[in-house]
Amino acid sequence: MSQTEDAPINWLPAFILIATPIAAITLIPWYALNHDFSTAAWVLMIGYLYANGLGITAGYHRLWAHRAYEAHWTVEVALMLFGGAAIQNSILNWASGHRTHHRFVDDVDKDPYSAKRGFWFSHMGWMLRNYPSSTPDYSNAPDLQKNKIVMFQHNHYLAIVLFMNIAVPVIFGFLVGDVWGTVLLMGLLRLVVSHHFTFFINSLAHMWGKQPYTDENTARDNFWLALLTYGEGYHNFHHIFQYDYRNGVKWWQFDPTKWLILSLSWLGLTKNLKRIPNFTIRKAELLMQFKRAQQQLEQKSSKLPSVDVEAMKQRFAKEYEAFVATMNDWGKLREEWYAEKKQTMMQKWEDAAFKTRFNEIDYRLKMQSKRVQLMMQQMMMPQVTAL
Repeated sequence: MSQTEDAPINWLPAFILIATPIAAITLIPWYALNHDFSTAAWVLMIGYLYANGLGITAGYHRLWAHRAYEAHWTVEVALMLFGGAAIQNSILNWASGHRTHHRFVDDVDKDPYSAKRGFWFSHMGWMLRNYPSSTPDYSNAPDLQKNKIVMFQHNHYLAIVLFMNIAVPVIFGFLVGDVWGTVLLMGLLRLVVSHHFTFFINSLAHMWGKQPYTDENTARDNFWLALLTYGEGYHNFHHIFQYDYRNGVKWWQFDPTKWLILSLSWLGLTKNLKRIPNFTIRKAELLMQFKRAQQQLEQKSSKLPSVDVEAMKQRFAKEYEAFVATMNDWGKLREEWYAEKKQTMMQKWEDAAFKTRFNEIDYRLKMQSKRVQLMMQQMMMPQVTAL
C-alpha cells in the first residue's frame, strides 16, 4: 500500500467501535438470562434504529453530502439530532469526507474508505487509524460551513451524542418502566447494529451485487443491503447519479429514505427534489447492456458455431447503430430546444411538439433495451439460433 499501515491509532473511534460490540455481546445475554426485556424496550430499539438510520441516509447523506433536496429547518434539526445519535462524526466531517469519497472513489491514496484496500479497511479499519486519506479537508464544503444547524451540531457534537445515546434511552426507560432493558437495547444494541449496517455501504456495497449503470467504479446495486440500509444498497445507481434524491430509482425498489423525502414534500417540508431524467438513466443502462453483451459474446464465441456467432454480432451491430441514431436525434432535438429558448427567452420544453418528440425518442430507447435484454438471454441458451 502506498499509504503506511502503521498510521497512528485514532483512539476515540477505536475505543467506541471495539468496546461497544464487546459490551453488547456480554451485557445483553447476561441481562436476558437474569431479567426479561420488555416488549416496549424492543419496540423502542427498532424505532430508534430506524430514526437514527434515516438521520444518516436522509440527512447526512442525501441532504447535506449531496444536496439532493432542500428541507425545512425543523426537518434539518430532527435529522441532525437523529444522525448525531448514530455516532458517525459530525455532519461537517461526515459529508466532507463522503464528497471526497465520490471524487476519488477507489483511489487507494485519496478515497477515505477505498474498497480496493480490502473489506476490513473499507468497513471500519479506515476509522481506527489516522490515515492521510481521512484527514479532514473542509474546502469542499463551504455550503455546510455556512449552515447554522450543521455548525451548531459540529460545535456541540459531544453534548448531542451524550444526550441522544444516554439521556434519551434513560428517559424512555423511565417512561416504560424498564430503564436498564431500554438502555441496553435502545442505547447499546441499536448503536452497534446501526454502525455496521451503515458500514456495509462502504464495504459490501462495493464488492457484492450488480452493476447495471456503470462499471467505472466498484459500486454495486444490492437488494439485500438496501433492506438493511434504508435504501442505500442501490449503490451503483448512486455513484453514477449521486445528486438524485433517490437510490432505489425503480418504483418497486426498497428505498424508505426516498419515500420519507417524497412524503415530506407533500407536506411542504422538503422541496427541490433532484431527479435524474429517466432518459439519462435508460441511456446508462443500455450502454452497460451493450458492454455486457459484447463480453458475453466474446466468452461464448469459442463454444458456438461460427455462423451463429456472426449472426449475433450482426444483430448487436444493428442495434448499436439504432442506438447511435437515437442519440443523434436526441442531440438535434436538444439543440433545437436551446435555440428556441434562446430566441424567445421562455421555457419551451413543455411545448407539445417538443414533448411528443422527446417521448418518441425515450420510447425507442426503452424498446431497444428490451430487445438487447432478450438477445442476451438467447446467448445464455445452450444453442443460439440465428434469426
